[in-house]
Amino acid sequence: MRKLAVLAVVVAVMALAGLVQAGSKANPDLKGWERGGEYDRLFDAKEADAIKGRVVKIYDIVPSPGMATGIALQVEDKKDKTLEVVHLGPKDFVDLSSIGLKEGDQVKVAGVWAEFDGQDVLLAVKVKKGEDSQLKVRRTKDGFPFWSMTPEERLRETSGD
Repeated sequence: MRKLAVLAVVVAVMALAGLVQAGSKANPDLKGWERGGEYDRLFDAKEADAIKGRVVKIYDIVPSPGMATGIALQVEDKKDKTLEVVHLGPKDFVDLSSIGLKEGDQVKVAGVWAEFDGQDVLLAVKVKKGEDSQLKVRRTKDGFPFWSMTPEERLRETSGD
């Protein structure tokens, strides 16, 4: 009986170690994108705005040395034809395929303006493509990044759409 109990404990410990290892692989690389970090503090809800336009380019960014790679868009503003840079979030988190976003698509991007390295950049809250497809990356009211939420918190935030 004692051998069986020891075996059960060993199996439980091995299973737990496997879950921890699997969980660490599933966690996105958020270095530098953390809630309350230097980059996150650029988000000021008072600077809220939205632009409509055409996605000219989708590309990887590293906003600051040492940060995890992120995803950005270059959007040609429909109103004045200027090219605007939009930061979406960490590459390991942002899933553009969820709305089928590609270069040439017409979008509406809501976010806040921030100055980054001397350039005005729109830090996205959400990207809307068409009437029914949108990718939310931050909470609208305060900019809390979805990548810092638990899956359950994200579900609560997105289920109210």
